[in-house]
Amino acid sequence: MYAQQVKSTGKKVVSLEEMSPADRDFQERINRGEKIEPKDYMPAAYRTNLIRQIGQHAHSEIVGQLPEGNWITRAPTLERKANLLAKVQDEAGHGLYLYCAAETLGVTRDEMFEMLHEGKMKYSSIFNYPTLTWADMGAVGWLVDGAAIMNQVPLQRTSYGPYARAMVRICKEESFHQRQGYHIMIKMAKEGTEDQKRMAQDALNRFWYPALMMFGPSDNDSVHSAQSMAWKIKMNTNDELRQKFVDETVPQAAYLGLTIPDENLQWNAETEQYDYSEPDWNEFHDVISGNGPCNTERLGARRKAWDDGAWVREAMMAHAEKKAQRKAALG
Repeated sequence: MYAQQVKSTGKKVVSLEEMSPADRDFQERINRGEKIEPKDYMPAAYRTNLIRQIGQHAHSEIVGQLPEGNWITRAPTLERKANLLAKVQDEAGHGLYLYCAAETLGVTRDEMFEMLHEGKMKYSSIFNYPTLTWADMGAVGWLVDGAAIMNQVPLQRTSYGPYARAMVRICKEESFHQRQGYHIMIKMAKEGTEDQKRMAQDALNRFWYPALMMFGPSDNDSVHSAQSMAWKIKMNTNDELRQKFVDETVPQAAYLGLTIPDENLQWNAETEQYDYSEPDWNEFHDVISGNGPCNTERLGARRKAWDDGAWVREAMMAHAEKKAQRKAALG
């Protein structure tokens, strides 16, 4: 998911009997499927957890523009350039929706950017891998956006109203992005030259395991999922979503004539699911900790964009102040 290591309370889930009256009423509302709105009562830990999750999700959408923006001018046709530009614009919009949702919890956008730049708030590990060829744009759309959709569709039912509503439009657009990426893979892997087919296979080889890591650590190591699921901030476990992603993606790869880079991958007739190899979790933790192939580059680009945009923010604030002064002068 786009918030792979969001910590909740770090404690076991408290039963209704152990809660304060206010917290019990809050949890019972969630249990009934009601939406929590910004002015409603909520436990401090629920608010904090949401800020972390929505903030990391928003940062992921913004940082996620970087690996693709790199290919806008190098896309093979004018149509592909326009399509990729539109996709990058969509992702900027997704970030804005999510920042707005987080702001309803009492955190400012400036504070979230500061946490990102100081390494106190993360973004998805997948965006710390390089996009080396045009086939990577297909793999990113097919696998990365596909994994994002797998996680984000359930979030349309999350308990916090502004977050759930933001996810409705985001999911519609992400679905289009996934189809766009798969279409690139069809053109290269199924209809392309031998060189293009090799490029498509290489892209799959490099992005398969990082895509599996997007869902976060194994449930055995994900100590914060239980509370997030009790609050309905998180709707499914990491392993449930990862398994669903594998089961849906393997047949798509077969149609493309591509081979999933996992020699242990096989259909399990008993479970009616695919057995597959776990990602290298040491690599995952290295990347999350800032030691991935592109961590320094990605964060540096975001810091530079923030610094270079300071004059715009200052000009807008000055304009707002003058406008307020004129309004006050007119009575």
